[in-house]
Amino acid sequence: MKFHELNLTANRAKKRVGRGISAGGGKTAGRGTKGQKARKSGGVRPGFEGGQNPLMQRLPKLRGFTSHRTKPEVVYTGQVNSLKEATIDAPTLAKHGLVSSDHVAVKLVVKGDITRKVTVKLAAATTAAQAMVEKAGGSFVATERVARTKIKK
Repeated sequence: MKFHELNLTANRAKKRVGRGISAGGGKTAGRGTKGQKARKSGGVRPGFEGGQNPLMQRLPKLRGFTSHRTKPEVVYTGQVNSLKEATIDAPTLAKHGLVSSDHVAVKLVVKGDITRKVTVKLAAATTAAQAMVEKAGGSFVATERVARTKIKK
């Protein structure tokens, strides 16, 4: 980086207005002349539309409740049985394209059979799926989803 490539405006001090004509921001201090917006508490409240019925009042009320909790992605026992790995976890399923990412919570649901011994390490499983895994000689371990690592700036 060369001296002329430095961004010198990044650390420039804020201009102090209303400190006299020679200071460059004196008299009206950049507010124009008179009017509501020139006064110290001038301006209108957020959402005010000059007396017209505001947008928030024109729209209907939305009743009910929307849950923002992310639901776990579903993987079936038949899909797990078709994989060759001995340990099944979210990264393994993501590698085979059965879930969207290795950072999602995954739930095992019964659809198809498990005929081989597998160790399943997922966020959740139905009771029947858990019993099916254990009947085949495997085990189920409930684990938290793998959190994304934050990139340091």
